[in-house]
Amino acid sequence: MRQCMHWLYYEEKPEMDNRLNRSNNHRTIAPWFCFYLLSHSFGRENSLFRGERILVNKWSYGLRLPVMSLLSYHRWGERKIRKEDIVVFNNPAAVTEPVIDKREVFISRCIGVPGDTLLVDSIFSIVSSRSASAPDRKRLYVYPREKEQLLDSLLSILSITPNDLMGQDSINNVRSFSRYEYYLLEQAMNGNNWIHLLEPGQEKQIANPLIIPGKGKAIRVYPWNKTLLRNTLVLHEGKQAEIKNDTLYVEGHAVQHCYFTKDYYWMVSDNSINLSDSRLFGFVPQDHVIGKAAFVWFSKEDGSGLFNGYRWNRFFQPVR
Repeated sequence: MRQCMHWLYYEEKPEMDNRLNRSNNHRTIAPWFCFYLLSHSFGRENSLFRGERILVNKWSYGLRLPVMSLLSYHRWGERKIRKEDIVVFNNPAAVTEPVIDKREVFISRCIGVPGDTLLVDSIFSIVSSRSASAPDRKRLYVYPREKEQLLDSLLSILSITPNDLMGQDSINNVRSFSRYEYYLLEQAMNGNNWIHLLEPGQEKQIANPLIIPGKGKAIRVYPWNKTLLRNTLVLHEGKQAEIKNDTLYVEGHAVQHCYFTKDYYWMVSDNSINLSDSRLFGFVPQDHVIGKAAFVWFSKEDGSGLFNGYRWNRFFQPVR
């Protein structure tokens, strides 16, 4: 069977997280082959680099037929996504664009398939087997922007490297520190502590079981998943659902279980600080999946000259 591939171009843009923006240079050259110019940012730093082009196999999970606005959703030779696959898919939360295959494109790692149970915290980050109080576990901390130079000096003195800026607003900056790194900084500030947890409740996070919905399966409604289930029912199942008085109502009836007609997946970025994954847009339905990232076919440092900057060791390397 002839394989259908898409060429994808990745260009890092800080404001975009791990989305792939379709350019105006999209061109179909045959029914089975299309060229796309897309851009990439944070989230796949451990697998892809700025300026890389990758090949995406659209037959990995079965070929999703194009022109979904006319043909609705159909897939030839459908196959299941496997855990740890690097998956390319359309944005599940782009409600302003009703046609799925016209939505912006994301790339993430699949860590949850239908029927799986994941342990998650209050923001749906995966809780590992290690204790939340492990000294090397990173947390987000906030501090005044005017303290940036002073913090850089402290980090240099304490040999806390590397430590890049994770975010900022008009008043504060955000960085991530382990408990041990924060202890060193706290001692260096001699009681005048101006670095604080972004979310004070992080220290007392409780792990909750999150079951990934599957076709024909029932999912129990809990306080920690009722909003996620409500959004999934409304966005992807076409049902009337709302939360009133902490109770989930579907089609006007209070429910303790939800039933789904599609298979769903949980996608995450390799950078746990980046939230542009299932923690932001929820479950990814099977009909939003485009294909599997196969291998890097071109790699060059962004902004380098015509004859330099090529990452020759990255050419034709599989995406893992």
